[in-house]
Amino acid sequence: MIKEKENIEKDKAAKTKKQDPIIVIKDLHKTFGKDNKVLQGVNLTVNKGEDLVILGRSGSGKSVTIKCIVGLIEPDQGEIKVFDENVLNLTKPELNEIRVRIGFLFQSGALYDSMSVRENLAFTLKKHKRDLSAEEVESEVMEALDNVGLSDAIDKMPSELSGGMQKRIGLARTLILKPEIILYDEPTTGLDTITSREISELILDIKHKRKTTSIIITHDMACAKLTADRIMVLKDGVIHAEGTYEELEKDEDEWVRSFFQ
Repeated sequence: MIKEKENIEKDKAAKTKKQDPIIVIKDLHKTFGKDNKVLQGVNLTVNKGEDLVILGRSGSGKSVTIKCIVGLIEPDQGEIKVFDENVLNLTKPELNEIRVRIGFLFQSGALYDSMSVRENLAFTLKKHKRDLSAEEVESEVMEALDNVGLSDAIDKMPSELSGGMQKRIGLARTLILKPEIILYDEPTTGLDTITSREISELILDIKHKRKTTSIIITHDMACAKLTADRIMVLKDGVIHAEGTYEELEKDEDEWVRSFFQ
């Protein structure tokens, strides 16, 4: 009986931990120009350790939402809490402290063309951790590259890398600061089916190894199916539907189901 009670308490604790919100967005609005209302009251919560996929047609505000989270775009209205901090009220130094804990993988990988892979990663690391020795920087660079399976590309230039390799290096550069949250903006765009799956599996592997929390913006339904703990669908500037891949695939709403066909 005592053991059974202990198991119940453990289950409760596990559920509580699972529902521990790390990102909370309330009533987020953003309009560009006079009447291009992209976000019209987005509400979402991402729990610690969760991979949330956001789907939506082009221009629906998916990328705008995650750029608001890190302060790359300033919303017109709403609240964004990350690590229990309202990022919209933070000073620039305070926002930079939050940003170091959040990795952002851009669609292009955003590598510096004039720098080698080693220099790209080292530059990012030294910018935020100035007290590291040359040996420590080298060790961190090698570890990050090892995590994405590209240690042998350390001295290559971005122009020498395939699209898939550039994505992996971009991810390594994101991982080098050991972020707690990673925001993926179309991580498999422009890649062939096999490479797309490799990137999706890498996202899943990073989650399990690093215990990260992620938001993944994607049009790639294979990526969504493989990585998502939960999916939200944006339509007309608001969250239109929410559920697991399997739940939304069978949703009564024909528009929602259209993503899964």
